[in-house]
Amino acid sequence: MFDPNCWAAVPFHFWSVVFFALGSIVGSFLNVCIYRMPLDLSVVSPPSHCPHCKYAIPFYLNVPLLTWLSLRGRCKNCAAPISPRYFIVELLTGVLFLGCWLTFGHTSPLLALVYALFLAGLVVATFIDFEHFIIPDEITIGGAVAGFVISFFLPQLHGTTSVGQGMARSLLGIVVGGGVVYGVLRLGKLLFGRQKIKLPTETTIVFSETALCLPGQEIPYEELFCRKTDTILFQARTVELVDRGYCDVAVRLSSNALKIGDEEIAPETVLHMEAVCSEIILPREAMGQGDVKFMAAIGAFTGWQGTLFSLMASSIIGSAVGIVLILMRRREWSSKMPYGPYIAMAAVIWVFAGTKILALIFP
Repeated sequence: MFDPNCWAAVPFHFWSVVFFALGSIVGSFLNVCIYRMPLDLSVVSPPSHCPHCKYAIPFYLNVPLLTWLSLRGRCKNCAAPISPRYFIVELLTGVLFLGCWLTFGHTSPLLALVYALFLAGLVVATFIDFEHFIIPDEITIGGAVAGFVISFFLPQLHGTTSVGQGMARSLLGIVVGGGVVYGVLRLGKLLFGRQKIKLPTETTIVFSETALCLPGQEIPYEELFCRKTDTILFQARTVELVDRGYCDVAVRLSSNALKIGDEEIAPETVLHMEAVCSEIILPREAMGQGDVKFMAAIGAFTGWQGTLFSLMASSIIGSAVGIVLILMRRREWSSKMPYGPYIAMAAVIWVFAGTKILALIFP
């Protein structure tokens, strides 16, 4: 089916059009994933519908790119605006699929398709991380498993024809990718382990069973308490528990201890706590746990060289973006940018030009 001679019987750029069209269709599905996965909703059911009026979109109004343009970015039923993100994701995915065909189509149509699907996963991860500051395990862990399995059927993904070598290189990419980023995470924790957040006066913060809820942000405890020594600190004007309250007290919360003033409480017995304060100190990560798993998934497809390249290139990209934002006097934006999109951008560069860049650096 994927014999290059069979594909060559049809003009090469016929498949260019096919790959672009396929990419835009896949991009339409990626939009569903980007919207639903962070909300733990099914990406299959219910069918596509307007997020405002719940109007079920018929097939003839669900044509990638063209529908959004023809309706001028509005719902056909209620005329509510539809985010430009839907058009951007479809166009971006179409262009990436086309790029995979132009780059790898002459060598192997199957390799072009595998890389296209890999890049589709990067698109989903990027936009979810931008909007929600998370990368779902379905993408990271699922991507690592998929890359390892694909390496069995397509060792050419790692520049070899040996099944054993292909799987070994994929596994090494997973280990190196996840391991190096985890090491960066731990080192960053030691060097920059605290973050002081100024809050508006009389701000109420909530500690639920699973997360710390700040104004406009919810941080899972698993991202805050990576080590036993990780501690949340703040001076509270008031603290309210289910059965009692406190005034003008210092609060210290770790994974195994809660201290309010002079009283110590087992955290697992506190199901809900609210506090009013104007400043809070949080344990801080250089990267999130999701980035560790994300790099492992990238390593499954690109091998250890791709993971190291992606890590170094992502730091350069992140630094460049930070400098631009500082020059634009938007320094605060850089602190709100997740790191996952930089990793994804670096991985895209590796897929299309990584080996050429290495050849220039190390002739």
